[in-house]
Amino acid sequence: MNSLIILGSTGSIGAQALDVAEKLSLKVEALTANSDAKKLEEQARKFKPRLAALADEKAAAELKIKLADTNTKVLSGIEGVTECAAFGENPTVLNSIVGMAGLRPTLAAAKAGRRIALANKESLVAGGKLVKTAVKENNAELLPVDSEHSAIFQSIQGCKDKKEIKKIILTASGGPFFGKKRHELKSVTLQDALKHPNWSMGAKITVDSATMFNKGLELIEAVWLFDVAPENIEIVVHRESIVHSLVEFADNSVIAQLGLPDMRIPIQYAITYPNRFESPVGSLNLAQIGKLTFFEPDYETFKCINICRDAINRGGLYPAAANAANEEANELFRKGKIPFLAIGDIIEEALLDIENKEEYRLEDVEEISDAARERVRRLSEKYTL
Repeated sequence: MNSLIILGSTGSIGAQALDVAEKLSLKVEALTANSDAKKLEEQARKFKPRLAALADEKAAAELKIKLADTNTKVLSGIEGVTECAAFGENPTVLNSIVGMAGLRPTLAAAKAGRRIALANKESLVAGGKLVKTAVKENNAELLPVDSEHSAIFQSIQGCKDKKEIKKIILTASGGPFFGKKRHELKSVTLQDALKHPNWSMGAKITVDSATMFNKGLELIEAVWLFDVAPENIEIVVHRESIVHSLVEFADNSVIAQLGLPDMRIPIQYAITYPNRFESPVGSLNLAQIGKLTFFEPDYETFKCINICRDAINRGGLYPAAANAANEEANELFRKGKIPFLAIGDIIEEALLDIENKEEYRLEDVEEISDAARERVRRLSEKYTL
């Protein structure tokens, strides 16, 4: 196994990745975060990386003072984070940065020919064509960390020809509002939205799970990861989060990957692939679980799934615009500026008349993302809590 670089180390996935690294006795070469200087200092002192970076310039200056007595060099800004992504001789780069901020580091790691353990789904949603091209041209490797995509990846290991894949079935927990109708969600609060039934995640991703936009992002990510048409990806609500996703093959045989809802399993597999090692996660006891249930998603109440499906069907820059609109609307809800149901409504309206491009550069992705964010901010003014 190679050494490890963790982008977004102070978040939920990053912290669990460090737990995996410690259990496997992996050398951690670099750590990055957005602005949490205190937590990154603790991690740097424990794992002794050669580089550390904070995207927030002020926080990075604070971290530099805190780590002055160590051998860890501190970098700052998105440039510093991106430099960490391409650092070292041949480490695995685990990207768990939240949002489109992870795209530039993903591209840097790909251009450096790294194995990329990708937990930043927005890299593929916003810049899928750019990432896949960079991976191919530089002999890099792209392995999924999301539990659903890891499950799909594991389920197709015995598949010799992609033509054998008939359908991908993405499972969704349904979030905290499963079974609710739109009229029942008019007055839900941020605290309500953050009560995820199965997973412990950051606030942004947990809200995305509540709106089910997260599942739409995963649909787009699956298109890029597995070269499967959007119409061949089905979504099913599975409340127990034990079956992490399934693949149906040409002979109608279905293979699934199961496990307890703990991200350390897919994190470890992306790092150690194709080998498997003892995991810190508990063993699955099906008799103790008792039953597994599956339901059709409520597409009327949770319109964000179809917003994402429409975006990938349109292609080009449309998914990048949808992702940016959601990032902005999600943040406005978390700040208490718009009601929960306004998230999907505003995203839908913000995407009207978006100027699309089939062929695009990174600058185009960033430009349309900025435009989508601005539209969301403007539209949000007519919504009141």
